[in-house]
Amino acid sequence: MDVMRQTNHEFWLSQVFAAKAVASRGVVRRSRAWVETEIGLDRFEQAVRARGFHLIEAGSQLVVICDSSPVTVRF
Repeated sequence: MDVMRQTNHEFWLSQVFAAKAVASRGVVRRSRAWVETEIGLDRFEQAVRARGFHLIEAGSQLVVICDSSPVTVRF
C-alpha cells in the first residue's frame, strides 16, 4: 500500500531556510529525492531563486549556496 506523505510546503521551506548556514551565507544540502517527495523540484527551485541564492545539482544532491554573489566553478 502506497502512503502519500502530506506536508505543509511553506513550513518545510521555512525549516530548510532557517538553518544556521543560511544566516551565515553558507550552504544547505538536501537529497534531490527528498526534495521531490516533500515539495517538488520546481517549487524548491522557485524558493531558491526568490531568495537570490544559487542552486547546484551534484549527483543526487542539491546544494544551495546561500549568497547572491556571483559563483565561479573552478573545476
